[in-house]
Amino acid sequence: MSDSDHAPRRRASEEVYDRLRALVVENRIAPGERINIDAVARDLGVSQTPVREAVRQLEGDKLIVKVPGKGYQTTPLLDLDGLRNLFEFRLLVDVWAARSVAVNRLANPSPELRAELDRFAGLLTGAADVPRELVNHDTRFHGLILAALGNDVVREAYEQTHAHLHTFRLYAADIDGSVTLAEHTRIWEAIDACDADAAEAAMRRHLTKAYARFAQVFDTPAPELREPGTTRMF
Repeated sequence: MSDSDHAPRRRASEEVYDRLRALVVENRIAPGERINIDAVARDLGVSQTPVREAVRQLEGDKLIVKVPGKGYQTTPLLDLDGLRNLFEFRLLVDVWAARSVAVNRLANPSPELRAELDRFAGLLTGAADVPRELVNHDTRFHGLILAALGNDVVREAYEQTHAHLHTFRLYAADIDGSVTLAEHTRIWEAIDACDADAAEAAMRRHLTKAYARFAQVFDTPAPELREPGTTRMF
């Protein structure tokens, strides 16, 4: 089979993956719910093959898990401890990354970040599905900073957390996207100016505020994030 013959199948699998991922991230398939591949295929109007491929991808994203004797089901939402642990990891990586790319003028991702901000801002003026686009924007924005590091080990470790997918499953913490856009813009401004201190501070503020926004979904007060260099992490 030629590459041109494979292309339609790849596109179909990618479309099913995107649609199924959205259903999980937006909790239209509830956390802990069993995934019936045949039923999903009927609902999406496709064969079972692209659904199975999408399920395997979502298993890699840690949005779906295979339970022995029960088949596939969606993973549970993060609890408060899990949210805190995830954001403490991001304080280690994202803050360092923002500072590092601001210092490195050759690898500075300012043009790419500006283009992503403009793309997302343009979507917000239309009839975009804001929660879905916010997940995509957040993933792209932080991913551009990580990619500019040129450190594949750090980037892959970060990507394996699937932080954006799991935090945004909790609820739409920034309902119209404006808060995230403003915080990301301040990060970009510092990186564009090659101001490492300002980039570090802007990223830290963004993560701290984002953690507080997502933690509002829980009934109990959220414990403060333990930042490296200020308190014991373990």
